[in-house]
Amino acid sequence: MMGSLGFHSTSVLRLGSLPSSSSKTSRNNRHLAKQQRIGVACGSQKLLEHPTFLFPSRISIYRRAQHSSTISALVTDDSATMTSSEEDTDDIGILRIDPGLEPYRDHFTCRVKRYIDQKTLLEKHEGGLEEFALGYLKFGFNREEGGIVYREWAPAAQEAQLIGDFNEWNGANHTMERNQFGVWSIRVPDSDGNPTIPHNSRVKFRFKHVNGVWVDRIPAWIKYATVDPTRFGAPYDGVYWDPPPSERYQFKYPRPPKSKAPRIYEAHVGMSSSEPRINSYREFADEVLPRIRANNYNTVQLMAVMEHSYYASFGYHVTNFFAVSSRSGTPEDLKYLIDKAHSLGLRVLMDIVHSHASNNVTDGLNGFDVGQSSEESYFHNGDRGYHKLWDSRLFNYANWEVLRFLLSNLSWWLEEFKFDGFRFDGVTSMLYHHHGINVAFTGNYNDYFSEATDIDAIVYLMLANSLIHNILPDATVIAEDVSGIPGLSRPVSDGAIGFDYRLAMAIPDKWIDYLKNKTDKDWSMKEISGILTNRRYTEKCIAYAESHDQAIVGDKTIAFLLMDTEMYSGMSSLTDASPTVERGLALHKMIHFITMALGGEGYLNFMGNEFGHPEWIDFPRDGNGWSYEKCRRQWNLVDTEHLRYKFLNEFDRAMNLLDDKFSFLASTKQVVSSTNEEDKVIVFERGDLVFVFNFHPENTYDGYKVGCDLPGKYRVALDSDALEFGGHGRVSHHVDHFTSPEGIPGVPETNFNNRPNSFKILSPPRTCVVYYRVKESEEEDGSIDLVSVNETLAAAAGQDNFEESGFVEDGDASPSRVKDSGAEKTNKTKDVKAEKAAEVAAADD
Repeated sequence: MMGSLGFHSTSVLRLGSLPSSSSKTSRNNRHLAKQQRIGVACGSQKLLEHPTFLFPSRISIYRRAQHSSTISALVTDDSATMTSSEEDTDDIGILRIDPGLEPYRDHFTCRVKRYIDQKTLLEKHEGGLEEFALGYLKFGFNREEGGIVYREWAPAAQEAQLIGDFNEWNGANHTMERNQFGVWSIRVPDSDGNPTIPHNSRVKFRFKHVNGVWVDRIPAWIKYATVDPTRFGAPYDGVYWDPPPSERYQFKYPRPPKSKAPRIYEAHVGMSSSEPRINSYREFADEVLPRIRANNYNTVQLMAVMEHSYYASFGYHVTNFFAVSSRSGTPEDLKYLIDKAHSLGLRVLMDIVHSHASNNVTDGLNGFDVGQSSEESYFHNGDRGYHKLWDSRLFNYANWEVLRFLLSNLSWWLEEFKFDGFRFDGVTSMLYHHHGINVAFTGNYNDYFSEATDIDAIVYLMLANSLIHNILPDATVIAEDVSGIPGLSRPVSDGAIGFDYRLAMAIPDKWIDYLKNKTDKDWSMKEISGILTNRRYTEKCIAYAESHDQAIVGDKTIAFLLMDTEMYSGMSSLTDASPTVERGLALHKMIHFITMALGGEGYLNFMGNEFGHPEWIDFPRDGNGWSYEKCRRQWNLVDTEHLRYKFLNEFDRAMNLLDDKFSFLASTKQVVSSTNEEDKVIVFERGDLVFVFNFHPENTYDGYKVGCDLPGKYRVALDSDALEFGGHGRVSHHVDHFTSPEGIPGVPETNFNNRPNSFKILSPPRTCVVYYRVKESEEEDGSIDLVSVNETLAAAAGQDNFEESGFVEDGDASPSRVKDSGAEKTNKTKDVKAEKAAEVAAADD
C-alpha cells in the first residue's frame, strides 16, 4: 500500500502517501462502517430519471477533448454513446498509475459506471451536462419576452405565491402553478413596457406546506440578498437583480493564461481593510490587488463570496448560493474586482462551499425543508442530512434537482463572473459518510474504499470537475481534503475524481507542532523533509505554511508563535533586534520558503501572513462586543519604513520572483540529497536550483559541501540573510562556486550524497540560500542568466539600485581572481556586505 518511488537521493514524489494529517480526525461521532474492501458495494439510492423539463437543444459552445481509450472517452465526452458493459469500464487509468489500487478495482469500476450512467441520463433528458448546468437560465427570476418568469423547485409545497415590494407583500394576485415534478412557476407581465418587478427590489417565495402553515422564504436561486443594517438580527431579503444596460458591468479584460504553477494569495474581502470595518469589493480591487501583484502572486483566492448571513462563519455557512455577499457590495462590484484582477494578470479562484449549507431556516436553503422525504428535498433526512460538528445541512447528491442546483452554481460563477476556478471546501466531509469525524486516516487504502465511502458525493465531484474543465479548460480546481484519498487530483478520464490540486494540509499542522512543542535543537530534518515531500506520485499539491485556519481566534499565526508579545515592542529597525525577534524573522522566512520550495506544485499564503501579521482573526461576535478590531489587516505595519515587517514582505516578493524566473514549482525534478540531523541542514534540488537550509540556531559552516546534479559554475540566486530581508549579509553574492566530480560516473553509491557533483558554500545559522547554475552559452556571449532576474526585479519591485537586492547580481567582469571560502575561484568584486553595513551604521548615527 505504501509503495514509494524513492526518497532522499531520488525523486521524492510517491505513489502511495500518508494522509494529509493523522491528527485531523473528524467532524462527526460515527466511525467507519467497515474497514474492508468495498467490492461492488457502492450502490446508492436510484437517481431520479425524469427531468423537470427539457432545455432546448443547441450546439455546445464547449471544447471537447480527444481521448484514445474507451473509458477515457466515455467519462469525458457528453456526446459519446455510453454503455455500462464490463469491457467499457475495464481500462481504468488510475489503476495503471498505482498498481496498489488493483484490489479495489470493483470500487473504481462501480463509481465510473455510476458516473457514466448519470451522464447518459443527462444526455437523454437534459441535452448533456453543460446544458443541465444552465439551470440559472430557467430557475429563479429570468427575463422572457414581455415579462419576468419565476420558477422554484418546492415539491413539498401545497400552494405557492410570489411576494415582494412590487405587490406590497400580498401574493393573492400572484399565485404560482405547480408541474408534475414539483416546480412552481409564475409569469409576471411587464407594465407599460417596464418590468413589474423593479430592479433591486425585495422579493420572497411564500408557500403553504402540508400542515397548512404559510412560510416566506428567500428564493433558492436568488442572485442578490440584503439585510436591513439598522435592525439587529434582521432576516435577509431576496432582491431581484437585473440592472439596466447602463448600470451593468461590462468586462474589459480577458482571463490571464494559466500559469505553470499557481502562487495563490488567499484573501477575505470583508476583513481586508486597515480600518475596523467591512471592506468593499471596489476598495479591495483598488487598494489590495496592487499589493498582491507587487508581491508577484499570480492567483487570488477569494473567501466568503457566496452570501452567508452569519459573518463570523468566515463564509462557510452559505445561505444563498447564487448571491454575492452583499456586505461588500453588489454583483457588479464583484465583477469590477475580478476584471481589475485580470487586468493585473491575476487569476481569481472562488472558495466554493458545496459540502454543506447553513442551518438557517428564514434566509437559507434549509427553509425549503419542511419535513418532506429526501427525494423531495435538497438535503438528506435524519442524521445523514445533518453535520453535528458544523451544525449545518448535508446535500443529497443523488437527487436530480440537487445536481442541477449545484452544477448550475459552478457554471454561474464561471460564466457570469469570470472566475478562473474554485477551491472546494470541506471535501473530506463529502467523501465519507462519517465525514472524517473521529477518524484518524492512517494511509491504509481500506480507509478510502469501504462502505463508508460516499459514492453519490464522489460522482457529483466527478461531474463537477468534468463540467468546470469543459466550460473552462484552463480552470484551476483545488480540493480541501485531509484524508489523502488516492485519485483526488487525477483527471476524471483516469477514473479519478478530477481535481487539479489538493491542499497539503499536513504541512501547517507540523509547523505548529514544532513551534509549540519542540526546541530548535529538537527539530528533525528528516521529519521536516518527509512531511513536505509526502504526496502521491502524479497528484499535484498546493503547499502552505499557514492559511486562514491557523489565524482564527484561539490560535496564532507563525509570526505570533515565533515572536509573541515582542511583536508589539521589538519590530523597529531603529534598534537592535532581540534574540526572539532575530530568531522569529529568520525562521519565518525559512519556514515559508522551504514549504514553498519542497512542499508541492503550487503555493498558498493567507492575506497578511506574507509580512508576519501579528495576533489572530476574531470576527465581530457577542463574545468580543461585536468588535472589528481583530477582523482587519494592519497594512500600516508593512508600509512603515522603519518596522521590520517590510523585511518579511520583501522576502515573500523575492520567493515568488524566483519562481517567476526559474519555474521551480512546476519542475518534476525534486531531489532531497541531504537531511543532516547533526548539522541541522537540508539540501535539495528543485529543477536545476540547489537549495540549502541551515536550521541550526548557532553553527556557521564555512566550506560546507553540497551535492548537485549538473557540473559547472553556481551562483547565489536568493539569500534569506541579505540585508534587505532583515539579515546580516554574511553570504557574498559575487562568488562563483565551481563543482567537483564525485565518485564514479553512473554509480550513485560512489557519489557524494548520491549526487555526481558537489561545490562548497558558506552557510550561516538559520539561513536559506538558493544557487543557480550559470549556463555556458550565456557566459560565452556575456548574457548572464541572472541579469534578466535583476531586470524583472526592477520592473516588479520598483527598485532603482539592485546592488541592494537579495538576488544575485552579475558582479564585476574583471578577469582577476581571488580566493574566497566556499569556492575555488571567484570574480574580483567590491565588498557589498561591508558597504551595506556602513550605510546602515551611518543611517543609525
